[in-house]
Amino acid sequence: MGWLFYTDCRVKSYADEKAEIARLCTFESDRRKTELVKACKVGSTWYAAARVTSLDGTPVEGTTYITDPDGSITFGAVFLTRYDDGCWGYKDMEESAGPVESRAPLSLLALLSDLKDPDSYAHAWRQRCRDWAAIPDYEEGDKIRLAAPVTLTDGSTCQIVTATHYRRGRQKRRCYRIEETGVLVRLSRASLAGSELLSSAKGAASPVLAEFLARRN
Repeated sequence: MGWLFYTDCRVKSYADEKAEIARLCTFESDRRKTELVKACKVGSTWYAAARVTSLDGTPVEGTTYITDPDGSITFGAVFLTRYDDGCWGYKDMEESAGPVESRAPLSLLALLSDLKDPDSYAHAWRQRCRDWAAIPDYEEGDKIRLAAPVTLTDGSTCQIVTATHYRRGRQKRRCYRIEETGVLVRLSRASLAGSELLSSAKGAASPVLAEFLARRN
């Protein structure tokens, strides 16, 4: 499905967007009812968990999901969104269609029904979401080895960096200091996937904690 834009500009705020996502996830056929369970916005993308139940109370059967004990199934959906000349638009995908955007929070994934096929697009999407959530949130002074060297805009590479920051006005912006050169660089969160903590700023400040971390490494 392509993009759909609302030319009446009725969606203008976060609350408007959330209400529209809830409306899009709530509908009823002659046999089944679908309703929103949870919606989360990450960047410009909305992630939703929607529950499907049968109107006559019989278990919902399908090829993708294992029916929950109460007879329902809950699936994940992704809504790409953007504004164009003040008009809000969206593109929606069900998780089994293999959406590229995969930053759904773990709390939302926990609501979804189990999958029948471990090799399905939905299973791969959920794993990418878990991999994203597992990327560490490093603290100031942490020394890190990236899973693979990152190529910078000047053609050079870096792999061992230290988390630090720079200031722009009153704001602190996260950046990383290259171990070999001392140069400061910005790294995307995705480039930190699979990285390893070599030394902790907390450990350096506390001899006891440093000894504990050393035993773990």
